[in-house]
Amino acid sequence: MSTTNPATINPEYVARLIDAVNTGDFPSHVDFKLRAVDYDSCRVELDIAQKHFQPLGIVHGGVMATMIDTATFWAGFMRLPEDAGLVNVDLKLNYLKAVVGGRLIAEGRCLRPGRQISYTEASVRNEHGELVAHGTSTLMALPGKGMKLGVPKFLD
Repeated sequence: MSTTNPATINPEYVARLIDAVNTGDFPSHVDFKLRAVDYDSCRVELDIAQKHFQPLGIVHGGVMATMIDTATFWAGFMRLPEDAGLVNVDLKLNYLKAVVGGRLIAEGRCLRPGRQISYTEASVRNEHGELVAHGTSTLMALPGKGMKLGVPKFLD
């Protein structure tokens, strides 16, 4: 797959995609928000609440793993054809600093887009910009499993 942008992304598709993700059951349960998605990048944010803590008073590792999983996934999504979906093949991550409150921001990047397999990464930072977790994911395209949002994904 080419590393150049194959077409102009439809802004209405992006708006509907972000709304669909943010109102889904699991994102609503965890309270993270997909804030932006583009070719090879995305941004996910979470305002930490009491439900995100483990018994020792720090944010549970599963919360940061979820943010990395989400950011790596959406960073690879926009290069797919409109009829294709995506699934994680693996997820590797490192916890780098304990978090005790505030906001988490995950920035996802697609390092190698592909027709069948893509490789992505995400960095999670606290509200002060400190790196608190980092991860990578290998993603596999799933033909026929695209998101049907009522508008075309691409304008061109």
